[in-house]
Amino acid sequence: MSLLEADRPQAGAVRSTSACHCGSGLEGRLCCSLDPAKAARTSMDPEFGALLAQMAQAYDDGELTLAEHFAHAALRLAPGHRDALGGLYNVCKDTGRIKAAETLVRRMATLHPDDAMTRANAALFFHAQGAMHEAAPHARVLLRLAPDAHPAQATMGLVFGGLSQPVNAEHHLRRSLELGGPADLETLGALASAVRAQGRFEEARELYAQALEVAGSEAGEVLIAWADMEEAAARLDAADALLARAAAIAPDDGRIAVGRATVLRRRKDFTGALAVLERIPSGAGQRPFEALAHKERGQNLDALGRHDEAFAAFAAFKQRIGEVTGHAYAADAAGHQASALKAFFTVGRTPLLPRASVRPDGPQPIFVVGFPRSGTTLVEQTLATHAAISAGDELPIVAQLTERLGGLLSSQGAYPQALSELWTGDRAGMIDTLRDHYLNEAARLGAVRPDARWFTDKMPLNETHLGLIHLLFPRSPIIHLVRHPMDVVLSVFSNGLSHGFHCASSLDSAARHFALTADLVEHYRAVLPMRYLAVRYEDIVSNQENEVRRLFDFIDEPYDPGSLAFHENRRPARTASYAQVTEKLYDRSRFRFRNYRRHLAQVEPILRPWIERLGYGQVS
Repeated sequence: MSLLEADRPQAGAVRSTSACHCGSGLEGRLCCSLDPAKAARTSMDPEFGALLAQMAQAYDDGELTLAEHFAHAALRLAPGHRDALGGLYNVCKDTGRIKAAETLVRRMATLHPDDAMTRANAALFFHAQGAMHEAAPHARVLLRLAPDAHPAQATMGLVFGGLSQPVNAEHHLRRSLELGGPADLETLGALASAVRAQGRFEEARELYAQALEVAGSEAGEVLIAWADMEEAAARLDAADALLARAAAIAPDDGRIAVGRATVLRRRKDFTGALAVLERIPSGAGQRPFEALAHKERGQNLDALGRHDEAFAAFAAFKQRIGEVTGHAYAADAAGHQASALKAFFTVGRTPLLPRASVRPDGPQPIFVVGFPRSGTTLVEQTLATHAAISAGDELPIVAQLTERLGGLLSSQGAYPQALSELWTGDRAGMIDTLRDHYLNEAARLGAVRPDARWFTDKMPLNETHLGLIHLLFPRSPIIHLVRHPMDVVLSVFSNGLSHGFHCASSLDSAARHFALTADLVEHYRAVLPMRYLAVRYEDIVSNQENEVRRLFDFIDEPYDPGSLAFHENRRPARTASYAQVTEKLYDRSRFRFRNYRRHLAQVEPILRPWIERLGYGQVS
């Protein structure tokens, strides 16, 4: 009897008890216990080719059990064969065995590192799982292997989009189209998202319209994304119309209800929004937008003064987000980074480190720093009303520099220890090179306006790297937004944020990371002669003109009364605070924590030292 017949699956057959724990169905010795260095990558068995052909045919026919059977048979002969691994990977992915699929795609990349198809599978798999930092290395290798292949360009564009790097995403998606790649729904949708994220809403509308023409049965997806953009742009009637079109196609899609509730909340119809949310059908398959529904429910309940119910909704939001993403606060990594920065930037060392000179040929950065939800968007929108200042938004350049610093300085150490290289003669001028890298990237990302003297960088938690910022731009203004710690932590908890080692995962982690960051800022202020101004969010709310005058005096620009009307700034804010900065200044978020004090009791001991140090001790 041949191998093809002997191992054909029988009805009711039970898998071997020696099957690998990952769920691939393979024996452990051929799967997770396999030594990659000893894995045969081909077989001389005369039936091996037939096994692969039958596996492929069964998969094409939708016979997944049979395809898996032939994949297992082939892998018993050659455990490292690319096509056999790929066939089993496809089956596991299609049958929802994600852990097994991840194991197999990693094994393929290890055994076949220079195979373009393998790298494409890996990049797209991790992209689909939302693991962009794992997808990116595979996409980069794929691009190196096939720079003139439109799928490689498109894949890199999708990954950059997932990494919230819209300029880079647009570059590769347009390159894919130039190379003859299809103007399909995925490419056009991703390109529209990248253009939207850069605030070019008219172009995004044209791209959404093109995507709608090719969407077919997935037109609802396009309409929902388009409506979300219109809501962000405060075109609420347009958002309503698009959602109505989507509802005609997919009336049970819960994302449409979430979108409608958001529009109603923007119109102050909080009761109506809650009624819409109550009609969302529940189900495990709807978890991603169920999380958003809980968040939206919490925001409406908060507006109605039903604070206990609102907190319960925010807690449910966090739980669902954790289930969907698997993200949790990386406390050890955060603590290690803070300790390393404090150990490097000391009173004795910092005077010895070189500072970059001012490059006179273009605008200079203004760093608006602060913990997420502390008021940085409000300040940036205010500054950007001034003719001399362009808005750079959340520039990822400082964080990227910290990741690349070791390589840029040819150091054996990583950041911040790599900065020690600046003391050596052959690295003496590199501080200006690092400065130029920042400025060139800022220009490439569209932050720089030629007629402006300044541009803003308001990346959340850039205060973590005030030491590096000071070395690169010792004369640049650093505006640090300070807000009552309890308000900050509550707002972080009630929003979906990924900054700061996923510190927004829980109340406790948000409070701990706030304290860690505040301590680091205090350290920097003690050891560095920064051009630094602390601005209280509460003072802006209570005495706007005085604080805005103080901001412009600090930057050394003339006060512009028009900056008080920041909400009329036509530039779209692209952060979680976008809705707030399209309204006139209000004080309902000032000391909002008082409504939730019972729920925040668990984190008050963590925050109490900083409540006192930051001058909020008298606020009860």
